[in-house]
Amino acid sequence: MFSDILMTVDFDRTLTAPDGSIPERNIEAIRYFMENGGSFTVNTGRSYVSFLPFLQRVPHNAPLLLMNGSAGFDNGKFVDVQYLPVDVWPTAKRVAEEFPGVNLEFQNPDVHYLVNPSDAYAAYYKESGFPHELADPEIHRGPFVKIGVYGDLQGKAVPHEQDEKPLFDRVEAFLNREFEDKLVVFRATPRIINVHTKEASKLQAAKKLQEKLGKKILVCVGDEGNDIPMLEGADFAFCPSDGAVADRFANVCPCGEGAIADVIYKELPKILKG
Repeated sequence: MFSDILMTVDFDRTLTAPDGSIPERNIEAIRYFMENGGSFTVNTGRSYVSFLPFLQRVPHNAPLLLMNGSAGFDNGKFVDVQYLPVDVWPTAKRVAEEFPGVNLEFQNPDVHYLVNPSDAYAAYYKESGFPHELADPEIHRGPFVKIGVYGDLQGKAVPHEQDEKPLFDRVEAFLNREFEDKLVVFRATPRIINVHTKEASKLQAAKKLQEKLGKKILVCVGDEGNDIPMLEGADFAFCPSDGAVADRFANVCPCGEGAIADVIYKELPKILKG
């Protein structure tokens, strides 16, 4: 039934509910989709490190697309890893000096390097069990795949509060000036900034996988600004009705009610019939 379709979907607040749980309705629908010939994977800004706790929970039968398209994970190994082509330490030093209220980290798929983390941020990593190290400019010279800039956690792993938005507006502008046109700088949420190579994107990763698998139809689902290129480039795109970009794409139910299941059960039959 679904043998012509590749689905790549964002993870946080798309596949998951706002509280980070995964609606059981989504799990059942993904299994149904795969059992009927469809290819499914997650297309996320998370690294393997931060996605690992969910790896066994989320059914998938296609390579994972990680770090906004900067790395894949297939058959137990990392593939298509694209590293930052610049020395990021001078910029890290300036961020720490000019914006002491943010947390900075360098990421590779299998380990995160924390740059002068706050106590709360360091405690979160310690409690999470994620592979991480305190970044040392004498030891950890790179290359790195991604830079992450985060607000302090305030008890939340993925904050969405607006209270630090002006600060992060300034940080984003600073990073764009610092890297000019060498890297991609974008807001994943109001208090999360990602930086990666221009050679990577969620859309490029999805299109490359579509070609590799020989699928005629690419269906993508996402909720935030960093999903827009993927959604615009898909053959069919959907957004949970409570998503940040819900005004720009066809809506399904809120993420907490099983947005992915809505796409599979309600929208895909229409696509195939059409």
